[in-house]
Amino acid sequence: MDIREQLAQHRLTDRGQADPRRITADANQKADVNQKVARKGNAGFVEELLSGEIVETPFGKHFETEKLYARHTRHGSYEISDLLALPPDLLDALSGGTIALAPPATWAFLDTETTGLAGGSGTYAFLIGVGSIGADGFRVRQFFMRDYAEEPSLLHSLAAYLARFDVLITYNGRSFDQPLLETRYIMSRARHPFAGMEHLDLLHGARRLFKLRLESCRLVNLESRILGLEREGDVPGELIPYCYFEYLRTRRAFRLMPVFHHNALDIVSLACLTGVIPAAFRDPEHVEARHGVDLLGLARWLQMSGRLEEAHRTMRRAIGLGLADGHLFRALFETGAIEKKLGLETAALKTFTGLSLSPNPFRARAYEELAKHYEHRERNFRTALECVRAARGVEDSGPLAARARRLEKKCSTPVRPCAEAWYSA
Repeated sequence: MDIREQLAQHRLTDRGQADPRRITADANQKADVNQKVARKGNAGFVEELLSGEIVETPFGKHFETEKLYARHTRHGSYEISDLLALPPDLLDALSGGTIALAPPATWAFLDTETTGLAGGSGTYAFLIGVGSIGADGFRVRQFFMRDYAEEPSLLHSLAAYLARFDVLITYNGRSFDQPLLETRYIMSRARHPFAGMEHLDLLHGARRLFKLRLESCRLVNLESRILGLEREGDVPGELIPYCYFEYLRTRRAFRLMPVFHHNALDIVSLACLTGVIPAAFRDPEHVEARHGVDLLGLARWLQMSGRLEEAHRTMRRAIGLGLADGHLFRALFETGAIEKKLGLETAALKTFTGLSLSPNPFRARAYEELAKHYEHRERNFRTALECVRAARGVEDSGPLAARARRLEKKCSTPVRPCAEAWYSA
């Protein structure tokens, strides 16, 4: 389906012919907008269709609207009240220590709707949403420019609003949203508000945790697969620029209502996922996972971060939950390697032995690790040579041939005491 066909389908959806495959996400808001449109007609101004205000700044005017998601509101499987209980050190591990202690009230969840996805000086952010956690629930404030001339006013108000926050949380914002907004501030000859904020891009944590299971880590996919939320009447992201261009041409603000709704849902989903994803990295021992591959992705991140003992336990949990062969054999080899680094020689020997007993992509490497153990730890050169020969029978290589020649020479030479460690080979 090309862009024209998608736009036509979107117009049909606006007229009431909704896609029956979609499940409701926020029907009350949609019904409210429809009632206003029925009273005012399709050509209504934005300020007539949405509750909000025209804000005047030293640089002109723009429109702002705000929506409160009360504490008892559920967003898929996540309850908004759970956001209020998030600990201030939640983002510490995932941020690499740059956000050590930051109360949730100091976090700003930001998402933009733009005139294009390419970025650059010709791309505008016509709608910017900022979510925040408060005692009364979760609040989404949206800044909208009704025409290009309103951009300086919008940017000025956004900077003043963000000044109250210490942490910026986005989804792919480090690569797209923040650079785009910095460019817009430069084009407006103004100072951007991000210099004093720590930035956490949740996309990177999501990929580490879910990329082995999910075919896509797009926000809308995580919203569906992790939070259990399906949207109704949502406008596809690739059509949003065309909706704005149509609004500028016709001044029919009704076409923009799904865009405001889309932006608000993105921000609420981002906040709820912030309650899920960083928690796994902060306390991997208590992650309630139903899929072994999610724990496997977490274990690999822990390993890269130098948290080897946690990585080992998490890897073992992943294997225990069950992994497909494509992930299992590599996970077993990685487990043996971690056990070797931790000095768990008996466990590593058992892991590599088990891996060498069946055909798999890591069988030759398992035999090689066994050869290292028998050569350097047990000084059993003949068994080590047998392991090398078995490895060469599976997958030969130059280093294996060299190891075999060295072991053949050692087998014909009297053994001398040696304190050489297995893990140094």
